[in-house]
Amino acid sequence: MNRRTFMKTMPALAMLAGPVTARAAETSPASSTPAGAAKDQQPIILPKHETDGGKSVLAALQERRTNRDVSDRPLPLQVLSNLLWAAFGVNREEGSFRKPGRTAPSASNSQEIDLYVALPEAVYLYEPVPHRLTPVVAGDFRARSGRGAASRAPVNLLYVVDLTRYVLEGNPDRRINDPEIQKSYYYVATGLIAQNVYLFAASQGLAAWFHNCNKDDTAK
Repeated sequence: MNRRTFMKTMPALAMLAGPVTARAAETSPASSTPAGAAKDQQPIILPKHETDGGKSVLAALQERRTNRDVSDRPLPLQVLSNLLWAAFGVNREEGSFRKPGRTAPSASNSQEIDLYVALPEAVYLYEPVPHRLTPVVAGDFRARSGRGAASRAPVNLLYVVDLTRYVLEGNPDRRINDPEIQKSYYYVATGLIAQNVYLFAASQGLAAWFHNCNKDDTAK
């Protein structure tokens, strides 16, 4: 996995989870569903995200909470689209450092966090441009997030940091390659995205749970 660190979380009517270091250990899938090649799955083209509806920001803050009583009812595709956009989608064509602006900030706009989305049939990578889910591996890996409701939630988000996106060239922060500085950056970035998920869930009347995951098997 190169220099990547996994951070697992689940969203609305689903859940979230905390940081883990990726490992390359050979492990078997936690689910009884066999994993297949990503080529067996088709990309999911998400409908355009909505920018209105739901409760106000202040009302969502009032309602924000962890809810471990998560339904296994699938999220409608439009709700999934809105959720992923709210979490870390593109909200303007150009932000700092000539990159698109996102719904959550990151150090020097590194945008180092990728969202992997575990659905019942496969794990996908969320691509904010062009706002779609690209298949990574077939199979049900939701149990990697934990037991009980975590393994049944319709959506699991896995936060993955790509350390190669911390670049020194043209960067005013000369400490950008310091591992401890990087850690402080990607923990904050993950928290900001996770709070977006929580607020979206609260605005829509959905459950959210930010929690730990299977540290040994998730990266594999």
